[in-house]
Amino acid sequence: MSEDTEIATEQEQSLFQAPPMGEQERMVEAILFAAAEPVTVKELNDRMPHGSDAAEALVYLRKRYEGRGVNVVKVGDAWAIRTAPDLGFLMQKETVETRKLSRAAIETLAIIAYHQPVTRAEIEEIRGVSVSRGTVDQLLEMEWIRFGRRRMTPGRPVTFVVTQDFLDHFGLESARDLPGLKELRAAGLLENRPPPGTTPQTGEGDVDAEEETVEGQSELFED
Repeated sequence: MSEDTEIATEQEQSLFQAPPMGEQERMVEAILFAAAEPVTVKELNDRMPHGSDAAEALVYLRKRYEGRGVNVVKVGDAWAIRTAPDLGFLMQKETVETRKLSRAAIETLAIIAYHQPVTRAEIEEIRGVSVSRGTVDQLLEMEWIRFGRRRMTPGRPVTFVVTQDFLDHFGLESARDLPGLKELRAAGLLENRPPPGTTPQTGEGDVDAEEETVEGQSELFED
């Protein structure tokens, strides 16, 4: 084999060799830093050179950011760079949510988060009052809940589940990280309702005149 052929072969092989892990770590860092939304491992691998291992690079990157002002965190099945939880107060002005949630919307959201996938009928049974279409539409518009799979029961009712945006907003890796129901009731965010199965009485539904509007829905999952 000639020298020119050997050089060409080495160059061709180098095209299929993954970059050093330190370089892969820098690539992952750059992608997460610039991304507007959390990025999955598959999306990272698709954007990185052939043979890269984004999952392994994330392990090193996450460790390197431990104890720093920003952390590499998992959001659902994706990854993102976020402000360290103990420094969140510094971002208060930038993260104030101007929209408001009614008491009914907060309760409905909590039920979906804890019981997902859950149908509208199941939400109403747990709350003991009817759920208005406007309440569900508001949560769908905020992209905090989405439609899940239909139940394999008569009528094939649609179910609701929380979204990755919901997890990201409250700094949760998964719904398993939600606080206990006792904590929510202690905070006054879940009221005592009639026993499940009780027929909602007139005026107990999600009537606009009845629903107390509350601010700062991020308090929903605070300890």
